[in-house]
Amino acid sequence: MAEGEKLIPINIEDEMKSAYIDYSMSVIVSRALPDVRDGLKPVHRRVLYGMHELGVRSNSSHKKSARIVGEVLGKYHPHGDTSVYDTMVRMAQEWSLRYMLVDGQGNFGSIDGDSPAAMRYTEARMRKIADEMLADIDKDTVDHQLNFDDSLEEPTVLPTRVPNLLVNGASGIAVGMATNMPPHNLSEVVDGTVALIDNPEIEIDELITHIKAPDFPTGGIIYGYDGVKEAFHTGRGRVKMRAKANIEEVQGRECIVVTEIPFQVNKADMIKKTADLINDKKIEGISSIRDESDRKGMRIVYILKRDAIPNIVLNTLYKYTALQSSFSVNNIALVNGRPRLLNVKEMIHYFVEHRHDVVVRRTKFELKKAEDRAHILEGLIIASDNIDEVIAIIRASSNADEARENLMERFKLTEIQSKAIVEMRLRQLTGLEQDKLRSEYDEVIKTIADLKDILDKKERRMQIIKDELLEVKEKYGDERRSEINFAGGDLSIEDMIPDEQVVITISHAGYIKRTPLTEYKTQNRGGVGQKASSTRNEDFLEYLFVGTNHQYMLFFTQKGKCFWMRVYEIPEGSRTSKGRAIQNLINIEQDDNVKAFICTRDLKDEDYVNSHYVIMATKKGTVKKTSLEQYSRPRQNGINAIGIREGDELLEAKLTTGTSQILLGLKSGKAIRFEESKTRPMGRNASGVRGITLADDTDEVIGMISVHNFDEDILVVSENGYGKRSSIDDYRITNRGGKGVKTISITEKTGGLVAIKNVSDSDDLMIINKSGIAIRMGVEDLRVMGRATQGVKLINLKDNDSIAAVAKVMKDEDELDETDILDIEVNTEDGTALDNGSPEESKEE
Repeated sequence: MAEGEKLIPINIEDEMKSAYIDYSMSVIVSRALPDVRDGLKPVHRRVLYGMHELGVRSNSSHKKSARIVGEVLGKYHPHGDTSVYDTMVRMAQEWSLRYMLVDGQGNFGSIDGDSPAAMRYTEARMRKIADEMLADIDKDTVDHQLNFDDSLEEPTVLPTRVPNLLVNGASGIAVGMATNMPPHNLSEVVDGTVALIDNPEIEIDELITHIKAPDFPTGGIIYGYDGVKEAFHTGRGRVKMRAKANIEEVQGRECIVVTEIPFQVNKADMIKKTADLINDKKIEGISSIRDESDRKGMRIVYILKRDAIPNIVLNTLYKYTALQSSFSVNNIALVNGRPRLLNVKEMIHYFVEHRHDVVVRRTKFELKKAEDRAHILEGLIIASDNIDEVIAIIRASSNADEARENLMERFKLTEIQSKAIVEMRLRQLTGLEQDKLRSEYDEVIKTIADLKDILDKKERRMQIIKDELLEVKEKYGDERRSEINFAGGDLSIEDMIPDEQVVITISHAGYIKRTPLTEYKTQNRGGVGQKASSTRNEDFLEYLFVGTNHQYMLFFTQKGKCFWMRVYEIPEGSRTSKGRAIQNLINIEQDDNVKAFICTRDLKDEDYVNSHYVIMATKKGTVKKTSLEQYSRPRQNGINAIGIREGDELLEAKLTTGTSQILLGLKSGKAIRFEESKTRPMGRNASGVRGITLADDTDEVIGMISVHNFDEDILVVSENGYGKRSSIDDYRITNRGGKGVKTISITEKTGGLVAIKNVSDSDDLMIINKSGIAIRMGVEDLRVMGRATQGVKLINLKDNDSIAAVAKVMKDEDELDETDILDIEVNTEDGTALDNGSPEESKEE
C-alpha cells in the first residue's frame, strides 16, 4: 500500500444497493424514459439538436449519416455509434413513427425487419415537422446544460410546437419501470389540446371525443374500445389491434387479403410463423401464402383450400397469429425529472404548461432585444438632431474612447448609445436615413408595448399557444390511419344506414344478398315473366323474403342450429348479382344448409322477446315452440334451435305471439289446422311433438303457416303450375298429430304440392320455375274456390318445366308487417335470380 493511503472497510450489501440505485436513476432519468414536455429521450433530443447545429435542416441538402452520427457522438452523446444511428434510422421509418422527424435517403430498413444500410452509405436531413420542434431554440426558450466534457452546452428539452409525446408515442425499458406509449393523430391531439386550453376543467370523457383513440403508423383496426378508454383514464390499458383483411376471389379461389398489419409486427416473421402453424396443422384451410407487397403498399394473400370457410380461417388467423396483437399502454414519462404514470389529460396539461413557459421566455427575450434596440435608436436620434455638435466633439477627440466619453457627458448618453454613435456610418446622416431611424423607433416602441401586453395577460399567451398549434395542425395534420371498431360501443353503425325495405334472396349454393324492394314491378296473372341472368352455373334461387335494414335476422339450418345477424350486414347487390356466400357471413358447417329465417325487431327489448315465440316444423311432421328470449344471445358458432331426429331435417321456423293457429301442408295434398296453444313452450335442445301424421314414407311436409289474421285466405300451388285460393274457414280446427284434410286434388296433371301460403288481396305472388323464369302477379286476380278443387293454371309452363318456388310479396310497401317472412322452397336443377318483366310484357294475359 502506498504511503498516505488507507483502507476503508465497506459493507458490500450497502455498496451494491447504493451503486445500483445510482445506476438505475441514471437509466431512468437520462436514457430510457421520455420527457413529458417534448416526448423525447436524451438520444433523440441530441440527434435532432446535432442536426440543427450542423445545419442539416429540412430546407438544406441531405448529409451523410456518418457525418451526423459523428457530430452527435463527439459533442453530446458519449455512447456507441450504433445507438445514435439506430435512433436516427427509427426516426426516418414510416412504419415506426406516426410523424417521421428525419428525412432519410437510401436504405433505411423495411417492415420485414431488414436492417438499414451502414451509415456511410445513407444520407439524412430533418423533416419540416422536426424544424417545428426546434423553433425558437435560439431565443433562450429552454434551459441548457453542459455536455459530457463541459466544453459545450446542449438543451435539456426542446421548445417543441408539436405535442410529440402523444403524437409519436414512446417506448423504453428502464430499471424497475418501463414505458410504452401509443402514437395518436396530430389533428385530434391539437383539437384536444385546444379544448383543454379553452376549459382547463375538461373531463377526460370529453377529451376522448376529440382524441378518439391511438392512431398507428401501420393503420389496421383498433378492435374494441374498453382498453382505449381505460388507457386514457388511467395511463394503463390494453389496446387490441387487428390487421385489415378482405375476402376476395382471385382466379376462382377464395382468398384472404391483408393490406394493413398491427403496429410493431414484423411482416416476414408473421408470415413465417403462420406457415409453420399451417405445416403443424394448427391452422386448417390455407393452401398457400403469397406476399405481394410492393412500393405501392402492403398485400399479403392467404389462398384458401376449396372447402375452407373464409370467416372461420380469418378468425383462426386472428387467434393464433400476429394478425391480431395487443399494445399494452403504460404512460410513464419524466415530469420535473421524476417518472410518473400519466393519463391523457395530464400529458396534455404538461405540454401546454411547457408551451406557456416557452412563450413567456421567448417574449421576454424578444422584449429585451427590442428594448436594447430602442435604447440604441434613442441615442442615434439624439445624435442626428445635434449632428454638427456631435461631429465637432468626435473631431476634437484624440481617440474613440475619448470621443465616447465626451459624447456621454455632453448628451447624458449611456456607454452603449455613445458607442453606437461613434460607430455610426456617414450614410446615416442623410435625411432619408434619419426618417428611417424615427419610423424604426416608432415600430420598436409599438412592439415593446405589445410584448409587455403579452407578458401581462395570460389569455393572450394562451391564444398564441392555440394559434401556433392550429398552424401546426394546418401544416401537418392528416386523416386517421387506424380504424376504430367499437365492437358494440357507443357509436352505432345503424345511424349511418337508412331503415329501408329490402328483398333478401338466397340461392341454392348459399349465396345471399339484399336488394331494395323498389326494384321489383308487378305483372298480371298468366304473363310469362322474363328470364333473369343466372346466378352461377347450376345454381338457382332458393329463398326470398322481405325485411328492413335495422331488423335482426335469425338463420335456422336443417340440422337445427340458429345463427344471428343484422339485416344491414348482408351485402347489398343488384337483382342480377349472385351475392356473397353465407359461409363468409356465418360460421355454418360444411354439410348444413340454411332452411328458415326469422326477421325480428330489437332482440334486446325484454318485453318483446318474452312475448314472442318461434314455431318450428320438420319434414317428418314434428312441431316445436320455443320462447324468442332463448335466441336473443347469439354465439359466433351458432346455438342449438331444435333437436333433430335421424333422417329428419328442419323445414320452417315462424315468429308468433303465442295466440295464432298453425297450418301444415303435405306433398300429398293434405293439410292440418290446429291451435298454437296445443304445443307447450320447450327449451332450445328439445325435439318437439307430432304435428301431422304423414300418408306414407314418400310423403313430407312442404310448408307451415302461422295464422294471425283470420281474414286471410290459404293459397296452395302444385308443381305443374296449378294453384288456388280457399277460405281459411274451409279447414276445420283439429288436434295436432292428425292426418289432416284435403287441400287440393292431386292428380298427374297437377303434380305434388310445392307451396302453401296465407294471402290477402293486398299481396303479390312471386313464382319461379325450374328453368329460371320469374313472374310476379297480384293475388286479387285469383278467385276464392273450394278446398277440394283442382285450382286454376297460374303460369304457362313449357316442355318439362315445373314450378320451383312461390313467395308472396306485399303490394303496399307501407303496410309490410315487420315479422312477415317470405320464403321460397325449391327443388330444381337449374334456376336464376328474380327478375320481372317490362311494362309491355305485363299487358300479356
